[in-house]
Amino acid sequence: MIVEFYTRPDCPLCEEARMMLKLVQEDQFFTIEEKNIDDRDEWTEEFGLMIPVVKVDGEVIQYGQVDYPTLSKRLQKNT
Repeated sequence: MIVEFYTRPDCPLCEEARMMLKLVQEDQFFTIEEKNIDDRDEWTEEFGLMIPVVKVDGEVIQYGQVDYPTLSKRLQKNT
């Protein structure tokens, strides 16, 4: 499974979300595909006020404040 992680540099919430993804990754197998929203105008427009954003299969599963229990449960559903 590929998890798309939309972020931007110097984003404290993004750093926390990255740590949560890495923790969940210890228990579940998935690949993190990190995308800087500043690289594409459409990403900035879509996610600019939401980052960090975690998407799986085109569905946003969590954004903003990313927490371990919610992330783990949602990713488990997709395996």
